[in-house]
Amino acid sequence: MSDGIGVIGIDHRHCYTMVAHLVAAGARLVGWATDGAPGTLGGWEKRFPDAPRQSEAALLADPNVAIIVTAAVPSDRAAIAIRAMEAGKHVLSDKPAALTFEDLKIVHETSDQKGKIWAVDFSERFEVPGVTRATQLVADGAIGDVIDVTLLAPHRLNAPSRPDWFWDRARNGGILADIGSHQIDQVLHFAGAETGEILFAETACLAQPDFEDRGRIIMRAGRVTGTILVHWFTPAALPTWGDGRLFLTGTEGSIEVRKYIDPCGQTGTDHVILANGSHLERIQAADDPLPFFGAFLEGCRRGRMDDPGHPFRVMELALRAQEMAAC
Repeated sequence: MSDGIGVIGIDHRHCYTMVAHLVAAGARLVGWATDGAPGTLGGWEKRFPDAPRQSEAALLADPNVAIIVTAAVPSDRAAIAIRAMEAGKHVLSDKPAALTFEDLKIVHETSDQKGKIWAVDFSERFEVPGVTRATQLVADGAIGDVIDVTLLAPHRLNAPSRPDWFWDRARNGGILADIGSHQIDQVLHFAGAETGEILFAETACLAQPDFEDRGRIIMRAGRVTGTILVHWFTPAALPTWGDGRLFLTGTEGSIEVRKYIDPCGQTGTDHVILANGSHLERIQAADDPLPFFGAFLEGCRRGRMDDPGHPFRVMELALRAQEMAAC
């Protein structure tokens, strides 16, 4: 199978890292298509100057394109994925990858019928080396059995730079379907659970009446309780878009991952703090690998992912939380 990728929709900045990580893992960017001139266009052309802009139809018909990547407007992603799978392509979508249960159902049916992979880049796990290290520590038994996962995921609003679709709930999906899906993915991952249950969910529109800028979820996955806080209130003085933190409590220890910054602490990213019965250790994990992208390409080559249902279950839970909570 060719490792050629085509991109349809570059409306969200995640398009940059999704493609860069796939290329680093061995893929080849064949071409790209997008509607109009989104604010990401200049950054895209600077990063990938040699890739030609083409039509969606041309990319879907190109036998050298085996995978379609989409970071289009969220409300358009499911339809793009369906067209891509119907054309015989595997799909990697930015999150949120579907905004309604009906869209998710059709995506799932199309994936099954066409035998094509539909994956979602939950970048707050897949693109964070510190989470790779935390995963290994848990697998090695460093904190015993995980019993609690807590996630803080503040994001910077950058209101003047946001496109119209960002402010439209029907097009952005809501804060829990969007940012919350990252966190639900991590709860299931560290719980070692196929799925879970949303126990509580709420959103708030604090700064303006029609835009959800804070959300909370409490969920259960097997023995593990997951507690999630997401919001758009990263302080202006913080020199990064968000102070994302992951806290794992185990029966024999704990792990904290300060993903993007350690305020008033050490410089750099991916600070992993391990405490158990024998020692306390701070680990600098920024150089740890990002295994998802290579595993995704390998899955596309063989036509099967190890757990193809995971992104569907995550998005279903995110949509359930969003439905429960929308303000």
